[in-house]
Amino acid sequence: MPTTKLHINSDWRTFLKEELNSENVQAIINSLQTERNTSAIFPKDNEIFNAFNITSLKNLKVIVLGQDPYHGKEQAHGLSFSVPNGIKIPPSLRNIFKELQTDLSIPISNNGNLRPWAKQGVLLLNATLTVRKKEAGSHQKIGWENFTDKVIEKISKEKEGVIFLLWGAFAQRKSILIDAKKHHILTAAHPSPFSAYRGFFGCKHFSKTNEILINNNQQPIEWKLCSEPLTLF
Repeated sequence: MPTTKLHINSDWRTFLKEELNSENVQAIINSLQTERNTSAIFPKDNEIFNAFNITSLKNLKVIVLGQDPYHGKEQAHGLSFSVPNGIKIPPSLRNIFKELQTDLSIPISNNGNLRPWAKQGVLLLNATLTVRKKEAGSHQKIGWENFTDKVIEKISKEKEGVIFLLWGAFAQRKSILIDAKKHHILTAAHPSPFSAYRGFFGCKHFSKTNEILINNNQQPIEWKLCSEPLTLF
């Protein structure tokens, strides 16, 4: 797998130059190249860094941290919790939409593509950026977390006022990487059906995020998605 397929936009490439050129990332690339010869890996090569390619560094406002990509066919496209147009909405994303409805009276969308959020400055980042088909967590040991931990640390160090939405115990453990004096950390239970009723529902993170942005003289996020899957992005 040629490294040129792992495209990342110039602003992030410059910002993350040291991390991208590390032996760790080269080892990840080599591992993926070997594994793709025998297994289906999600997402596609050109979508692995979609979170960075859609949310510009300059426009970064919010980070929603997921664990690893969906492992079903055609579900993963490089954005945490999101699915491409026309794909059935997974349970966790359905619960996110339910909270949006309660929090901001936004009707539940039948389109699970969160790209419009990403374009507004919401970095939809998974801690692990790839997964083997039908094997959840299968790439959590190949080095991705070392990379994304460094991404979070660098954002914490060099940016200010970013809002981190940490849902569930896994995401909340990343709070040690974030300078809470410079940034905003909102925590809640994970939106999965197993835990959403233990503190995700009612967290009001979407209205709280916009309140913080407005208080910082920034444009709030338009959380409402198109009710029908879009064909052009």
